[in-house]
Amino acid sequence: MTSTDDRKDAEDSGPSGYAAARLRLLTEEARSGPPRRAALAELTDDWLTGLFTAAADGLKGVSLVAVGGYGRGELSPRSDLDLVLLHDGSDSGAVAALADRIWYPVWDLGLALDHSVRTPSEARKTAGEDLKAQLGLLDARHLAGDLGLTAGLRTAVLADWRNQAPRRLPELQELCAERAERQGELQYLLEPDLKEARGGLRDATALRAVAASWLADAPREGLADARRRLLDVRDALHLTTGRATDRLALQEQDQVAAELGLLDADTLLRQVYEAARVISYASDVTWREVGRVLRSRAVRPRLRAMLGGGKPVAERSPLAEGVVEQDGEVVLARAARPERDPVLPLRAAAAAAQAGLPLSLHAVRHMAATARPLPTPWPAEAREQLVTLLGSGRPTVDVWEALEAEGLITHLLPDWERVRCRPQRNAVHIWTVDRHLIETAVRASELTRRVSRPDLLLVSALLHDIGKGWPGDHSVAGEIIAKDVAARIGFDRADVAVLSTLVRHHLLLIETATRRDLEDPATVRSVAEAVGTQSTLELLHALTEADALATGPAAWSSWRGSLVADLVKRVSAVLAGDAPEEPEPAAPTAEQERLAIEAFRTGSPVLALRAQTEPPAGEEPAGEPEPLGVELLIAVPDQPGVLPAVAGVLAVHRLTVRTAELRALRLPDDVDEGSVLLLNWRVAAEYGSLPQATRLRADLVRALDGSLDIATRLAERDAAYPRRRGRVAPPARVTVASAASWHATVIEVRAQDAPGLLFRLGMALEKAGVRVRSAHVSTLGSNAVDAFYVTSGSGTLLPGEEAASVARALEEALRA
Repeated sequence: MTSTDDRKDAEDSGPSGYAAARLRLLTEEARSGPPRRAALAELTDDWLTGLFTAAADGLKGVSLVAVGGYGRGELSPRSDLDLVLLHDGSDSGAVAALADRIWYPVWDLGLALDHSVRTPSEARKTAGEDLKAQLGLLDARHLAGDLGLTAGLRTAVLADWRNQAPRRLPELQELCAERAERQGELQYLLEPDLKEARGGLRDATALRAVAASWLADAPREGLADARRRLLDVRDALHLTTGRATDRLALQEQDQVAAELGLLDADTLLRQVYEAARVISYASDVTWREVGRVLRSRAVRPRLRAMLGGGKPVAERSPLAEGVVEQDGEVVLARAARPERDPVLPLRAAAAAAQAGLPLSLHAVRHMAATARPLPTPWPAEAREQLVTLLGSGRPTVDVWEALEAEGLITHLLPDWERVRCRPQRNAVHIWTVDRHLIETAVRASELTRRVSRPDLLLVSALLHDIGKGWPGDHSVAGEIIAKDVAARIGFDRADVAVLSTLVRHHLLLIETATRRDLEDPATVRSVAEAVGTQSTLELLHALTEADALATGPAAWSSWRGSLVADLVKRVSAVLAGDAPEEPEPAAPTAEQERLAIEAFRTGSPVLALRAQTEPPAGEEPAGEPEPLGVELLIAVPDQPGVLPAVAGVLAVHRLTVRTAELRALRLPDDVDEGSVLLLNWRVAAEYGSLPQATRLRADLVRALDGSLDIATRLAERDAAYPRRRGRVAPPARVTVASAASWHATVIEVRAQDAPGLLFRLGMALEKAGVRVRSAHVSTLGSNAVDAFYVTSGSGTLLPGEEAASVARALEEALRA
């Protein structure tokens, strides 16, 4: 309720009094959430009523009506005022003058106003043509003037909506689907639109409209609270930004969290995701019920005619013990007893996923309320049903979400609570942690024919990131959790060991393949020692692919797949006992050899630049052919400064490095003694077209002879075009990977990708006086992960303290 002082200011002082009372209300720390929204609506009601009364001057047949969010009494600090000036059509001129005397004071205060002036028949006609207008009128609320006029419109609009529901509800569902396609799913977005994204406030309003049709109703439990939480976040967003925005941008999340009294931005996002998940699930259930009702209405007349007017009996088809299909949903059989059958939830879920059908809301709630906990360890049937559920492909997602909406997942797997709705602040990941785990299981279900133990593959997919809910390295924490969970669900000791190994090393293959020299025997042997057996390697290979595919488009490609496959082949040979200790270096392609010979004979760099749509020669694609960017091959006589020179020239020409490899190539015996540095890079233009190869070569020659000052060129460009400051990236991390190679010291860099990054790293390595034997550079979203194999000038491994000193120098260069 508004205070007496607020009411007095609003009534006695006109617009300025309302503005003062409004400001006082919004800055009160003691009042927030629904009470503040209601008080703001009441304060605004009083002010607008005063404006109307003063301006109407006895005019009859006119009323002021609030619609939409204002009609519901939900005013956020920067919400629009949705108003309709309703009149009976007897004096249009007087009504127009009245409208001006109401609208202009609102505009003078800088408030956003969505307004219209209509007769009841015009309002109904507009609603019949414009679905959004009709939805707004469903929440019409009388403010001032002729109450009978407003009541008559409300009654007529509701009657129209209910009569037209069979036609308008499918239209509304399509509108919701189109919006979801454009805006994405609120429960997974790092910068979500609280109103427009799927599971947001628009969907909550749509559910109210469905309920008003009397055709179907949404699940009520938790829905009002979810909607309230999203409104609270929007209020805080309006107050912290001072703008009428619904997008929760990254740079504003910490402030919004503080405004709401939350620990941090992650806690905020988790609450938003949980609320969105409730609304999304309620929407799924509601629209499914709408479809069922509309189908039954269409079929009923024909069935009645066939059955002589009798009521049709719903057909029930058995799916599993205690589980049947009825009317397109999976329900419990009449004889099912969840209180006596603890495996029933998993059996019903597996049957639903296998049949590609949704689980009935009533069935899930009944099982959640009555099912007994499973014994420890689980009986074999429970474990088999879990594996069946995980192996059912895409239908698994909807079934899992239905179980999770009613708390059955955390009932079965208590450790799931820590990853539930947990955001991942990494541009590579497109899902929350829990959804990523399910997506990985979906991807793994497509690979089960490649492994001898599909059950271990699917369960490891479900658990591989379970440690992200705990502090420290999630792989290390996940290994401990996986051991406990695997034993609890009934795997024997040997299988528990395999599952914990898969979770502990689920990143081993992709990180090694893309960041290490596969020609180095130490690299391959370290992987073989970690994996242990051929069967575990087989499982880890499939898990790696499923995990990457479920992460996002930046995490997997044919090229990455071919690197992992090559590593697996080498590790398999070591595990079989027939791998050579010192494998021969990979033979260069004909083009690489031609460029190397030309570079050696001319004493200058030679390069080739071409678009690439398939993996390099000799590599088998890991999937469908896909564009991999532009391949840049450079051969340079072995000399100092090659890495920073090439990286700097590319940065000057605004070329982004996606992947990069550098290695020394021995010339054929019949050519000459000597070596050439070969660089095989994939690049992309920041914008515009690629530069000509001749220009790149000319600048590279100048960079190598010192006549092109790359550092100055890059500094001038950065000064002329400063980059926007968004979210502050975490500091760069440089580590020495001990025992990663027998021939070189491996220094790994993880940093925020930026123009000129590789140039700075190369310069720092040159300044440190080390020789780069090979380099493996990759970019994942906004993150650069680079590994440099370095030696002393004489070609030996760096002593421990010298290696640490080089790592510190690289960190300092990245901070500069």
